[in-house]
Amino acid sequence: MTGYPQPLVQVDHIEPVPRRVRALLGGEVVLDTTRALYIWDWPFYPQFQIPAEDVDPSALVDEAHTHRLRRGTVAQVGLRAGGVERPGAGRRYVESSIEELIGTIRFEWDALDSWMEEDEEVFVHPRNPYVRVDALRSTRRVRVELEGIVLAESAAPVTVFETGLPTRWYMDRSAVDFSHLRPSDTVTACPYKGRTTGYWSVQAGETLHADLAWSYAFPTVALAPIAGLVAFYDEKLDVFIDGELQQRPETHFSD
Repeated sequence: MTGYPQPLVQVDHIEPVPRRVRALLGGEVVLDTTRALYIWDWPFYPQFQIPAEDVDPSALVDEAHTHRLRRGTVAQVGLRAGGVERPGAGRRYVESSIEELIGTIRFEWDALDSWMEEDEEVFVHPRNPYVRVDALRSTRRVRVELEGIVLAESAAPVTVFETGLPTRWYMDRSAVDFSHLRPSDTVTACPYKGRTTGYWSVQAGETLHADLAWSYAFPTVALAPIAGLVAFYDEKLDVFIDGELQQRPETHFSD
């Protein structure tokens, strides 16, 4: 038992996407659909399958190459729009034992400049409809240490509960000892929280431990309570909750 809920969706699960999905390349909208499908390659999050009819035909490049995948035969396609070319951007199913997939295209997420669900930009991958993310204020006392150095301590954290991930503890900057933190150029993004605006490594003696803390100055509306607060990777640090040392999660997760 991990101490937090695990994802329940199985690989190969398919569901309709009730949201309008758009994607841009070179400043131009190259796909716009209300008929996308979710498909799960692994239990934590889905990918989009886009009906080929909802992709701008002037942007779609048939690369005249097919190959066999586990779910069927796909034709490789590229994209060209706004003076930008992305060879090998996607795979269109021409044959599959899963009927819903035939005629749909899986685009590599990074092959597009940006993705939108309705009118909000989404980062990294589609938002999982079976994932819940809550930011709740708490009065539990949290202390974060590395090699006996206290990095942060707060009795008023904001706790972020995200399906399939360990609890994250976000603390006010006044609760963080920045004398041990070194700014990092790292920037990451999350489909549910947005894009980070600060990352820090931790200096412990002669050793610099890379990218152990982060912050979102402008998170998504749903995660507004964490704006400007700082969180740490529990997987790499000693975290005490109400004085009790917590067991570190075995796997490194995202921020």
